Amino acid sequence: MEMKGLEKFEPETYYHIVNHAIGDENLFRNDDNYRYFLRRYANYMPSVCGTLAYCLMPNHIHFLIKTHDEETLAKHPKYHNDFHKLIMQQLSNLLNSYAKAYNKKYNRRGALWIDYTKRFQINSDHYLTRAINYIHQNPIKHGFTRSIEDWAYSSYQSISSNKPTLLSRNEVVGWFGDIKEYISFHSDHTAELLEEWEY
Repeated sequence: MEMKGLEKFEPETYYHIVNHAIGDENLFRNDDNYRYFLRRYANYMPSVCGTLAYCLMPNHIHFLIKTHDEETLAKHPKYHNDFHKLIMQQLSNLLNSYAKAYNKKYNRRGALWIDYTKRFQINSDHYLTRAINYIHQNPIKHGFTRSIEDWAYSSYQSISSNKPTLLSRNEVVGWFGDIKEYISFHSDHTAELLEEWEY
């Protein structure tokens, strides 16, 4: 059995992914940093997974993904008979490409991210709903804002709107029933910070 937070990636499975800046570093210093990271994400991750929710915090990130099915993953040009390795490689490429650009921009050297990315397999409807809410409530729990609507760097607003998005919006809304229930659930359910879901 895999250690909690270090589960292997498998096809067509939901995961809550978390990573953190090394030491006291920040990952994002301004709006441009946040936007650049999301562009890098859109470059690397859609080929191996769909994304249901995310939240970018100054020093850590949360993503809720669903890996693609076996057939789709097996057709990936970098697939070599190991689904876990493929997805980890794409994730690693994402983090490394951002770190390289960040270091160049701010004239810094060395690692930016914690050595390993936590990943929690989600195996129940309750857990999935809880993870989505937890991710969106993160800025409140860390004291950055009083309302999830006020945090610009999460998927909450994108899911609530009709604007084009790479997010699996319909799937997320479907878990809650409709947009009204999605908004209501987030308003009615606070989320306690869980140590295992952080760093």
